[in-house]
Amino acid sequence: MEEDKKEKLLNYTRSKLAEAPQLVKNNLEIDGDKLKFRRGYWRLKKYADDFLLGESLGNITKRLVLLPGLRGVGKTTLVYQIYDYLINSKKIEQERILYFSADELKAYLGENILDVINTFIEEIHDTTLVNLDKELFILVDEAHFDKKWSEAAKVVFDKSKKIFLIFTGSSALNFEMNVDSARRITKETLFPINFSEYLILNHNIFPPKGTAEAIRDLIFNNKVDSAIRIEKQLLNKVLKLQKPLKKEFEDFLIFKGFPFSMKMNPAEAHSKILNMTERVVEKDVFSIKAFNTDTRNTITRILTFLSLQSAGGISDSKLAKRLGTSPTLVRSILDVLEKTHLVFNVKPYGGAGKVTNKPWKYYFLSSCINSAFRFKLGSFDFKSREMFGILAENLVASYLVRMKETLNSPMSIFYDPEEEGVDFLIKNTNEKIIPIEVGFGNKTTSQIRKAIKKYKSDYGIVICDCESIKQEGNIIFIPLTTFAFV
Repeated sequence: MEEDKKEKLLNYTRSKLAEAPQLVKNNLEIDGDKLKFRRGYWRLKKYADDFLLGESLGNITKRLVLLPGLRGVGKTTLVYQIYDYLINSKKIEQERILYFSADELKAYLGENILDVINTFIEEIHDTTLVNLDKELFILVDEAHFDKKWSEAAKVVFDKSKKIFLIFTGSSALNFEMNVDSARRITKETLFPINFSEYLILNHNIFPPKGTAEAIRDLIFNNKVDSAIRIEKQLLNKVLKLQKPLKKEFEDFLIFKGFPFSMKMNPAEAHSKILNMTERVVEKDVFSIKAFNTDTRNTITRILTFLSLQSAGGISDSKLAKRLGTSPTLVRSILDVLEKTHLVFNVKPYGGAGKVTNKPWKYYFLSSCINSAFRFKLGSFDFKSREMFGILAENLVASYLVRMKETLNSPMSIFYDPEEEGVDFLIKNTNEKIIPIEVGFGNKTTSQIRKAIKKYKSDYGIVICDCESIKQEGNIIFIPLTTFAFV
């Protein structure tokens, strides 16, 4: 390595080691109170604890952890909390924990992750990866800004069992892993907070143990009685709220679905959410694919269109025609937006072995993103039951996708392409279709009954504004507020 480059990397590494404690303190305390822990923290903490116990004790350690997720969901906060735990609870020396951002590294030095890690090992600890004899922790934020992050992770993992690694980044990390690295990586995808986490973090209200499991069992296995019992316990718990549960949920649905927006008013939250989406476009989208600068406006127009869409899917060709651009560019933009996790698609159900030409539906990862765009464009009217229904459908879609990615249940998610078809068709491990309708206002049960008959389903689900779980024949009614604890 050239002496000039070596000196730059050493100075950078020393500065990162020196500034980390204050950086962490500044970002984990609000008015002297430490931020509360999300569920993902406890999994990361266990991985770190197991690593410190050592493989010599027979533990299978997960020492290379990937944290992909949309910008703003709290990945960096989680890393700070692990740093704080290692320093203050496990009493790990400061020089044994290196935290840095690959985004900053690229912007200021133009160097890569592996060079910093080698500098940390060779210059700070005076050894090599192979000869390292003490446990070190390397926490890399925004790893996707280094296109060779996957190779760096593999090299470090293979050469030393004494290093615990956490890499965060956009959800594009999922697509950038090479096959060799994927076998070594433990992936913990981070999503926006769900309603259960919101009540814990914002109000210190913990749902009864087994709440999410009981609701999932209701959805996937028609276990009604146990879900009703849990729901009664849950409703007793939320009596502690200072305002009605439905009002608290409405705030969550509209603007409090991100960790950073929980303490904000609607205008502040929507502004912050829109700033987050702009950073996703400006930094994450263009780090994944080298679009020309003129494409920036097209991306924004696509996001605006998706936010104002009332119902149904739209084909690439129709959207391209509306925007005055090519279907190929539209398809490419939508693909990259999905890689960032800003949006996701739900495909039409075509039946066994059938291909349908129906358009795909697109949703935002959080309903708050949809409402933020509407707020900016002057089309936000929460008194409108239609708009409430759109945001509710977005929430249900995002929760189903989250369950699929984290629990592999449901196995697949579709929408019903039939005229006046139900909102979702999900398949579980037994390959049986469960139709789901998100129904508000004066909607009847005709759609769900039709879907149960057409798809030979044992039962169907209506997620609605009812007061409590109930079953009428082969239709299960679940309040949206209850479903939101899944």
